[in-house]
Amino acid sequence: MPTSPELPDLIVEKAVRAALEEDLGRAGDITSQATIPAGRRATATIGARSTGTLAGLALARKAVLLMDPDAEFQPRATDGDRLEAGAVIAEISADARALLSSERTALNFLCHLSGVATATAEFAAAIAHTKARITCTRKTHPGLRSFQKYAVRCGGGSNHRYGLDDAILIKDNHIAVAGGVREAIRSAQEFAGHLVRIEVEVDTLQQLQEALEEGPDVILLDNMGPPTLLKAVAMTNGRATLEASGGITLATVAAIAETGVDYISTGFVTHSAPILDLGLDIAL
Repeated sequence: MPTSPELPDLIVEKAVRAALEEDLGRAGDITSQATIPAGRRATATIGARSTGTLAGLALARKAVLLMDPDAEFQPRATDGDRLEAGAVIAEISADARALLSSERTALNFLCHLSGVATATAEFAAAIAHTKARITCTRKTHPGLRSFQKYAVRCGGGSNHRYGLDDAILIKDNHIAVAGGVREAIRSAQEFAGHLVRIEVEVDTLQQLQEALEEGPDVILLDNMGPPTLLKAVAMTNGRATLEASGGITLATVAAIAETGVDYISTGFVTHSAPILDLGLDIAL
């Protein structure tokens, strides 16, 4: 079994602190100051209002604790869990002003990341009968990449490279400037360290043949329909890992996976996933 994903507390706190500072502005939560007596405590639950997959609980917890270090935040679910509408995700006891000041930041992270996890889970379920895996891309919201990629894993997907520095991915524009598929791959192989994997994007079966002769680790088959992908899988015959990409939707992903590719990358799960409807309610 793969290990469960985790978020280092250091990057969680940095992101949540920045979000709280943005929201609190120059004077803090003046609504809570104006309406709630100092020192009053409150209890609340975070619950699911629709069905989906949970991700981002650590960020929600951090938002509450940064506003009230003495708060009690008791999770009743775990990231990666499948939620039904009405499920209780967490129970909270905290200073009332602090709790309400942290509410939106906590829910912004939790709803968005759970939306990413939910979308990923839907894609993963659609191809569960094949060997292919759903993977994300670098099409992430600025500042949220680590968290969105974490949420993809919570949803049962896998992570593509995190940035420009952890793998070589030769795209069509690199090929155009380098002078061709062969030239680009050879240059990359001369440059790369022994732990750096090389992937090249190809648009045609002719480019695929050229790439195979140079031996990259991964070949990205861009915007190829299932009939062409079937030919590409047969041509490759296990000599490289194959990734299909380009316009992937829930309606098309199963047919693409059934061609025999190893990975299917989609930006949708990070840049366009709708939020999961979650809410924080004060217990009366």
